[in-house]
Amino acid sequence: MPVYLWQGKNKRGDVQKGELDVPNENAVRAQLQKMRITPTKIKAKPKDLFENIAFFQPKVKQADVIIFCRQFSTMIDAGLPIIQCLDILYAQQENPTFKKEIKTLKESVEGGQTMAEALKQFPKEFDALFVNMVAAGEAGGILDVILRRLSTYMEKAAKLKSQVKSAMMYPLITLAIAIVVVIVILVFVIPVFEEMFADFGKELPLPTQVVVAASEIVQSKILYIIAAFILFVVAYKKFYATPRGRELMDDLFLKLPIVGILIRKVAVSKFTRTMGTMMSSGVAILDALDIVAKTAGNKTIENAIYNVRSGISEGRTMADPLSESGVFPSMVCSMIAVGESTGALDAMLEKIADFYEDEVDTAVENLTSAIEPLMMVFMGGLIGGLVIAMYLPVFQMAGAISG
Repeated sequence: MPVYLWQGKNKRGDVQKGELDVPNENAVRAQLQKMRITPTKIKAKPKDLFENIAFFQPKVKQADVIIFCRQFSTMIDAGLPIIQCLDILYAQQENPTFKKEIKTLKESVEGGQTMAEALKQFPKEFDALFVNMVAAGEAGGILDVILRRLSTYMEKAAKLKSQVKSAMMYPLITLAIAIVVVIVILVFVIPVFEEMFADFGKELPLPTQVVVAASEIVQSKILYIIAAFILFVVAYKKFYATPRGRELMDDLFLKLPIVGILIRKVAVSKFTRTMGTMMSSGVAILDALDIVAKTAGNKTIENAIYNVRSGISEGRTMADPLSESGVFPSMVCSMIAVGESTGALDAMLEKIADFYEDEVDTAVENLTSAIEPLMMVFMGGLIGGLVIAMYLPVFQMAGAISG
């Protein structure tokens, strides 16, 4: 079916534009008349040569899904039927990949599927948490409220992810620059000095010998070093992909001095925010825990959540197994216990999430403050050490001449 681009004015005279997937131009005019828009321009959309090649199509970003949720929620709240909402969302969507997906959603709902069932076709964009919450919203007749909560949840999750990325980015970039600078010095600078020292006549100082030897190794074995690094990365990924390997590494990450504290706080924030959002939306606690465990991102924390789920299925509270896991702070366990006893667990989880998001902010600032001077000392010591080692023979020569 052809796609038509249109431009027109609404009753207030505002210019609007979009596209419609209809059989012909007359159908476009009929559709715009229903939308109370006077068309000023209608033309067939040129075909994209790469539209069926996934590699060339843009990815659906989380921001696209957040905007989709907010707009969908607003339209449902205004009383529009789901089909009409999806039709409008399809018309104004600019991302071609997401546009196709919205069209598929609309066709699935028109074919008799629920919104939740239709969303399952796109697990990358709409995960289990999203689908289960939409299902709960449809069952309870509060889909607009659920979509609004989902957009808020995703915005906070995206902010949290961005904070952690920014904290990790600085040391990684600094380390990469240090490695490149050292390689350049060893491959291009040290050989020049080595030629100068060939006629030195004396044994070179030990630091200079070490640097010269390192330069020779890097020059002659650079391909082997790169191959070894690649093999190490591949071996690590394969080891981490095994259940035992992931358990060992994730447990190690949690025990790291500074980074481990940040990972733990991020995990607590994510766990409480997700659980609070799902429980307040009517998702059963066992289903919610199952989804939260799968999206934990750390095997140690995932196992702890599954233990909580097992405990609840046996009639225990949530707080006791959480406390026994040793992963979650005692304050979190105590607050959850209070929430359970007062019957306001979802509200308590949201409060804990708010608190720990602030804690993550502080942890990121502390991590950055701690890493910056360490990386500066590391880079200064490494590069400065190389320079001093190469100038030691010069200093010795100058001392011998002056003596």
